[in-house]
Amino acid sequence: MSDSGVVTVYGNAAALTEPKKSSTVSVKVGLAQMLRGGVIMDVVTPEQARVAEEAGACAVMALERVPADIRALGGVARMSDPGLIKEIKRAVTIPVMAKARIGHFVEAQILEAIGVDYVDESEVLTPADDQHHINKHNFRVPFVCGCRNLGEALRRIREGAAMIRTKGEAGTGNIVEAVRHVRSVMGDIRALRNMDDDEVFAFAKRIAAPFDLVMQTKQLGRLPVVHFAAGGGRHPCRCCPHDAARLRWRICWLRHLQKRRPRAQGQGHRASSHPLHRP
Repeated sequence: MSDSGVVTVYGNAAALTEPKKSSTVSVKVGLAQMLRGGVIMDVVTPEQARVAEEAGACAVMALERVPADIRALGGVARMSDPGLIKEIKRAVTIPVMAKARIGHFVEAQILEAIGVDYVDESEVLTPADDQHHINKHNFRVPFVCGCRNLGEALRRIREGAAMIRTKGEAGTGNIVEAVRHVRSVMGDIRALRNMDDDEVFAFAKRIAAPFDLVMQTKQLGRLPVVHFAAGGGRHPCRCCPHDAARLRWRICWLRHLQKRRPRAQGQGHRASSHPLHRP
């Protein structure tokens, strides 16, 4: 490879040059900073994406089907259809995210090729590799990853994640797991800030996180990247604003635009005339 960052590929006695894929970490993290304080909505059609944009969403997550439904039926939840993602991209002007399976770098390459703004290496899809995540430094597109604690968050950041979201328990309608994960991350950060520098070595070893990122987190008093909260949204299109407000404490927040499920009589929430609330 030459100093210009151009890779020379030799094949059939011919030399071809390909520009090296690169995007600095600061650029990727800066793109994620633009979403700070906003709402990211899961959508399954271009119409839902347009409604989400009109309602003020800062980005949409393009889904073919709700992954929790696919897994509940015993199926394999994969990356959404590229054709659907392109239709959603044409329908809105805000950033469009899409999910790839954990460890499935080819799905991530496809999503990057079709021009998504962010790739979510998501645990709600069926994992392709239960031991290793994607090396996100090999991509120009920024990645979002989930975490349940500070150690997991910093390991994903070391792998190249430009945004972190606490996982929660998607599709349950219960935010208790989301609150538990947020409290775990924020509680560890508060404890870290009160440690002496000599104690940070043992703390980094205990949570299995890179020392330099642990020290950076201590100095900043927060994660080195944008922190969103996810999880607990009930299958569309009912998301409780008070649940989202509950999670919007010291961090950004995310909620799901979801399909409607019938409620038993007397369970509250009057039927809405909004198009996304119709059966």
